[in-house]
Amino acid sequence: MDVARIGVVSCQKYEHGHFTGFQHLSREDIDLVVHLGDYIYEKKGKFNQPRTHHGGTCYTLEEYRARYAQYKMDADLQAAHAAHPWAVSFDDHEVANDYAGADEGNGDPADEMTGRRIAAYQAYYENMPLRRAAKPNGPYIRLFRRLHFGNLLAINILDTRQYRTVQPCYAGKKVERCDEVFDQKATMLGMAQEKWLYDGLGVSSARWNAIAQQVIVVPRQLAENRYSMDKWDGYEMPRRRLIGALEERRVSNPIILSGDNHRHYVAELKSKPEDQETPVIATEYIGGSIASRGDGSEMTNYGRRVLKLNPHFKYFCDQRGYLVCTITPTQWRTDYRVMIYVERPGAPVETRVSFATQDGRPGATKV
Repeated sequence: MDVARIGVVSCQKYEHGHFTGFQHLSREDIDLVVHLGDYIYEKKGKFNQPRTHHGGTCYTLEEYRARYAQYKMDADLQAAHAAHPWAVSFDDHEVANDYAGADEGNGDPADEMTGRRIAAYQAYYENMPLRRAAKPNGPYIRLFRRLHFGNLLAINILDTRQYRTVQPCYAGKKVERCDEVFDQKATMLGMAQEKWLYDGLGVSSARWNAIAQQVIVVPRQLAENRYSMDKWDGYEMPRRRLIGALEERRVSNPIILSGDNHRHYVAELKSKPEDQETPVIATEYIGGSIASRGDGSEMTNYGRRVLKLNPHFKYFCDQRGYLVCTITPTQWRTDYRVMIYVERPGAPVETRVSFATQDGRPGATKV
């Protein structure tokens, strides 16, 4: 196979804007849509938004089904589903904001979260293009899997919610990292999924090996020594195991695809993330949202601060859109497809910027 083209999307809060991006995505010349989560949002409706959720916060199967029905009535979303095959995994809002599986999905029938997970996973399975192997078993659903485009590309689709341990020192979005961040027993993927990922990467014959997952992997200071514990920044030992696996197994051209954050970024993962002088071992392309956060703006004070504090970040944009990735034997190119508004319908889309990673040369270069 000489070329593969994939679209990468995430975070489509119905209340925050129109799904114009999906109408544009339906017209792209791509082979696959990779959806990284937050297909629905579970909270009750607010009436001061561009659009309004029907009903209250979702807890029951009927409520989750109704929320999917509302989203799927959107003509632009229907067009994207009709035009392309999809590969999907969830993030948190398909169940509950920032949930962590080991904390709230412990399988105890008396635990309120267990019943909510059963309902949410069943509704997700009913509404997503999933194989029978993903059919839920109570509060568990198998979503991690691997897709191949010949020997050109392998896409490892991960689940970073269902098996993770509780977020450490979790007193808000911007906290100093506490000792629990360095807990050897902490996990983002669960040990079974982690072993599956690293074993598969170790024997992969693909030229490009993509890791499609939800939350930002590279370190990201939000303010001086302030981090989000819901991202890989809260899970330092699992991140070190990931870096170690990429290095020790000499994985060919690792590319990380991430969503969740609603903003577009390009970043480089270093061998020792705390040391900017160490080599780049993987490139992370982080896609913005389809609708979440509304119109936004190209640059913000937050964006300037993140770029200043994190020199391994190469790009920032706080407007809505999606990624189109073109993969050939010699290059991975990511086009950032951006709209200047979504709070009303009809926005045009443009390629705001493009970055490329060359075969055998990890890192991102603007093209």
